Amino acid sequence: MSFTYHTATSHSEALSALTEPGTHVVAGGTDLVPCVDEGILTPVRVVDVRGLPGMRDITLHADGSTTIGAAVTINEIAEHAGLRARYPMLCDAATSVGTPALRNMGTLGGNLIQRHNCWYFRRGVGCFKRGGEQCAAVDGEHQYHGIVNDGICRAAHPSDPAVALEVLGAEVEIASANAAPRRVGIAALYEGAANDAEKDAQIAHHELVIALHVPAESAGGAQSWEKIMQRGAWDYALVSCAAQRRTDGTVRIALGGVALGPWRISDRVEEDISAGGLDEESVEALAERAVYDVEPLKNNGYKVELAEAVLRRAIRAI
Repeated sequence: MSFTYHTATSHSEALSALTEPGTHVVAGGTDLVPCVDEGILTPVRVVDVRGLPGMRDITLHADGSTTIGAAVTINEIAEHAGLRARYPMLCDAATSVGTPALRNMGTLGGNLIQRHNCWYFRRGVGCFKRGGEQCAAVDGEHQYHGIVNDGICRAAHPSDPAVALEVLGAEVEIASANAAPRRVGIAALYEGAANDAEKDAQIAHHELVIALHVPAESAGGAQSWEKIMQRGAWDYALVSCAAQRRTDGTVRIALGGVALGPWRISDRVEEDISAGGLDEESVEALAERAVYDVEPLKNNGYKVELAEAVLRRAIRAI
């Protein structure tokens, strides 16, 4: 397959190019290249956006908020001292992504909007996201899939930073060729993904992720990150957990590896955790309540037990 390569020098130039059929964004390329190889994408032209103003910047604002450009690499996040001081769980989540080579190439924006890794989808075998009517994994091999029944597709989204960013209350800044820029929360970015046959993240073909904005109230506090993998490293999460008790006492907890996007636990459970003074029996009960309504498939019920275990540790940690 052949396609042309173009380096954009301005946001308007990049957005204009994206209005043309067959044009796709490239930054790190760690998901674009596999998607081309697997027949998911057939680009006519790719537009490199790494050089656009602000796309590689990490800005720690004086008010305590932070802006991270979409083309900042995962490794740059993992190793940034200022980010670690404010958001240690985000840096830990970034450190847990893939291999060193992938972390040095992959970008934050690309990591958030990457396609999921279900083998039926990647191989184009009877998959809802590849032209089928149902999720092939439901009656097939699904031991690594989601345990939250939020639509037809039962895949689990692979982004680790997304889970931490959901807990931190981050917003994604998205520019458009034909509309004003918009900001959406992390949960909203994946809303409806399980029933959307065309995409996993709610971003249109003519739109471009510009930056991530983390609010001031998310800095500091007690933060926790844990990722359980089948292998010891360089693997996708079976279950992951990001948790924070903010300086105002508010508790926010989300799980990864269980749905087609980060999955926040019930706000009532979060409120009960925030009350504090929990004995071991209460911690056990709250972890069980948090995943009470999940619906595992036939062969991935073990993820419920993993989720309860990481939740117990997260509750104790914060």
